[in-house]
This record gives sequence, structure tokens and C-alpha cells, in this order.
Amino acid sequence: MQILADCRGRLLWASPALPGSTHDLTAARHHGVIDAVANASLWAYADLAYQGADPAIIVPFRRRPRRLSRNQRTVNRNRARNRAPGERAVATLKTWRILTKLRCCPQRATAIIAAIRVLQTTEDQPE
Repeated sequence: MQILADCRGRLLWASPALPGSTHDLTAARHHGVIDAVANASLWAYADLAYQGADPAIIVPFRRRPRRLSRNQRTVNRNRARNRAPGERAVATLKTWRILTKLRCCPQRATAIIAAIRVLQTTEDQPE
């Protein structure tokens, strides 16, 4: 499952679920996330699984057998800070106990995540 979050860590979009063996980059291409980000002239921060996706998808420098330079480590720290709201959105999803042991077909998981998105959005709205 792919997610998009805003700069405050709120879940904006969750993709339909795919089988667990599907690679992250394959899932992003399947759902059109990479093309949508590029066509909208936006930037997105992602982890190393998205390396080679598109210049609009910013990933950390990959650690080679040798160490990263000081500048590369600084850039990776900044990219991790920028990616943190997305990780916060995932952590918020994981607070829903039903997701801790979810073992079902992707269609059912998609419906459960959609329901959680609605409930979470309702809960996050100011009164």
C-alpha cells in the first residue's frame, strides 16, 4: 500500500492494497503515483526503495561499501527530516489495532484502510 501525506503528517491518500510481495517501486508505478507527482511538478520524498523512479522522487544517497561523504550524510539527514511527516502518517495508521494483525486479501485490506482514513479525518477535524 502506498500513501501520500501532507507536511503535517496527515494522511492525504492511500492506494488500493496489492499483495505483500509487490515491491514498493512497482506498486507506485502501478498506481500512477510517480507520474502524478512528475506531471503536477511536485517533489516527493521517499526511501531507498524508490531509487531510480523519477527526478521528482527524492531519495537518500545510497551507502556504498565506502562511507558517505560528510556532505552526503548532511543531505541524507535533511531528506530524512523531510520524509518524517510521511512516516508519522504511517505511524498514525498503525495505531489502529485492527491493522496490527491484518491477514486478509488486498481488496478487504483496501476497504479497511478506506474506513480508517474516514475515521481518522473525522477525528483530526477541529471542533
